[in-house]
Amino acid sequence: MRPFLFVTDLHGHRGKYERTLSYARQSGAVLVINGGDICPSGHRHGDQKRFYEEFLGPHLARYQEAGIRYLTLTGNDDLGVFDALLDEICAGMPLVAHLSQRMVEVDGVPFIGMNRVTDFPFRLKDRARKDSAGHVFGNQFGRSVLSTPDGFREIPDWPEFAGTLPTIEQELEALPVPPDPSRAVYVLHGPPSGAGLDTIRGGLPVGSAATRAFLARVQPLLSLHGHIHESPEESGVWKTKIGRTVCIQPGQSAEELVVVVGNLEELSFQRKLLSVG
Repeated sequence: MRPFLFVTDLHGHRGKYERTLSYARQSGAVLVINGGDICPSGHRHGDQKRFYEEFLGPHLARYQEAGIRYLTLTGNDDLGVFDALLDEICAGMPLVAHLSQRMVEVDGVPFIGMNRVTDFPFRLKDRARKDSAGHVFGNQFGRSVLSTPDGFREIPDWPEFAGTLPTIEQELEALPVPPDPSRAVYVLHGPPSGAGLDTIRGGLPVGSAATRAFLARVQPLLSLHGHIHESPEESGVWKTKIGRTVCIQPGQSAEELVVVVGNLEELSFQRKLLSVG
């Protein structure tokens, strides 16, 4: 496989989407991977629906026309109620795929995605899960909600409700199993714990112990993460290893586009900050 690009946490920033496409063309990338949180922030139904229909659909069609593969996750800021709309957009383009909880093969390499994240204090819980059975909930910023076609539905007792859902540990085990895990690439929106890829402002690590244990056991070729924009700045780490697995979390900048250029044959990776016009 020739070079690929990994970006994450674009949050509907159209300039960053455009810069990614122009850099994919410039660099000769055959694949772009978007690690989640693809829509505008704010959790407004109308804004996210318009983004899918008016921008993202036509934008992804340009990848199809350019002959560049595109794999995308949703993330914790993307309303789950519109997952079917994203599926519909991708279904019309053979080179474009929605990777959440799915496996897609590109040039013989299996890519497996997951958009679930370990519970956080923010209200929207469409993607939030307990990390494992013994998960301890932190303080919450208000009443928890789930997205529905008619707006948001409040969850009166989020810890109780979360106990009815699969944990991150169980969600990982339920993912499609690649024929040869050592050649696989996992795109997991939430980063693992204990690797320097999960550090929020102030230095607190908030990653997933279940994800770290999964990667340590399965030992895929590569894992790609996002979710914690500031982590590389806070910890000084954007690339590390768990056993033989290379783990990357590039973060995202408020001003510039952060992108990783990767080569799987050489297992070489460069983190770049690109200006956005």
